[in-house]
Amino acid sequence: MIPIRYNLRSLAVRKTTTFATAFGVALVVFVFASALMLSEGIKRTLTTSGNPNAAIVLRKGSDNELSSVIETPTMNLLLAAPGVKKEGNHPVGTGEIVGVNAIEKLGARGVSNVQLRGVTDVSGKLRSDVKIVAGRAPTPGSDEVMIGERIRGRFRGIDLGQTFELKKNRNAKVVGVFTAGGSSYESEVWVDLEVMRAVFRREGVVSSVHVLLDSPAAFDGFQAAVEQDKRLGLLAMREVDYYEKQSEGTSLFMRTLGSLIAFFFAIGSMIGAMITMYAAVANRQREIGTLRALGFSRRSVLLSFLIESMVLAVLGGAVGAIASLGMGFVKFSMMNFASWSEIVFEFRPTPGILFSAVALSGLVGLIGGFFPALRAARVSPVTAMRA
Repeated sequence: MIPIRYNLRSLAVRKTTTFATAFGVALVVFVFASALMLSEGIKRTLTTSGNPNAAIVLRKGSDNELSSVIETPTMNLLLAAPGVKKEGNHPVGTGEIVGVNAIEKLGARGVSNVQLRGVTDVSGKLRSDVKIVAGRAPTPGSDEVMIGERIRGRFRGIDLGQTFELKKNRNAKVVGVFTAGGSSYESEVWVDLEVMRAVFRREGVVSSVHVLLDSPAAFDGFQAAVEQDKRLGLLAMREVDYYEKQSEGTSLFMRTLGSLIAFFFAIGSMIGAMITMYAAVANRQREIGTLRALGFSRRSVLLSFLIESMVLAVLGGAVGAIASLGMGFVKFSMMNFASWSEIVFEFRPTPGILFSAVALSGLVGLIGGFFPALRAARVSPVTAMRA
């Protein structure tokens, strides 16, 4: 077998073509890894919104809270269902109203939907990771709100001490900023439930009912009690399952888009690698002839040029993967297809994503270098020595 240091020396000698090809592969890997990281960030943001000990109830046929309506008397029946955790004689659960409001974005033209959530004092008990990091909690019954950390300063009036319109001629003042463990709640505005009812004219109803269960095992009994009465037409889900379902559409879209972009970039990189290796074969006819004369077989020459192409591609892939780690500090906002409101996501790198990205670069090198390597293996030693 031809020593690998021969290939490494060859790459070092051809600095310009080596750099150009490696840069092309690095760009492919960067785009591919970034798309996967954003998809993972979308999934992580939405799935961490769910509590494994909690359940959500929606109107059957509704895909999300925005399109669901549950009457208040029905909500009281749900809170009395078996499996709901109690503190003293009070069930730990509440109804919430979800709506959207079009607000002007800062630093960009146009407006975008921001999700509003009507909450009660029980809402905080259902989400133990919610912490106020600036300001204070709103006064119940007032036109005061608190906002998630991720949307702070991204919309006009959405910052501590500022005001914005909940509805025409009705302003709300931001008195607090909260975090929620990186979940989608950090992209919401929380309003008092009764204020939301008045603003959106939804008296006597809620969008959904959230309850804390005695344990995850209690869900089956709770679900049976909720869904056995067909007249109510309700659907009970574990919160983690609900939010995972909410992430599917947006996550799939980003994965598909990123993969398509990476695919076309990869084709370009394969062509670049192929041109580079063809040029190397043409300029190294004497070297190939010498190798054959020294007794190296066609298979050894083929393998050597394949290794050289793959080393070049993996080198570029490693650079692209390392560069993609910088996206972990970037926050990206986009429309969530499930709720039609803007959510701020983070790029989430994982070892699996980085491995897949580098593996893609190896594949680019393998495919791009195969035909030039095959040509090198077929070169006649006598012809090569005369070149």
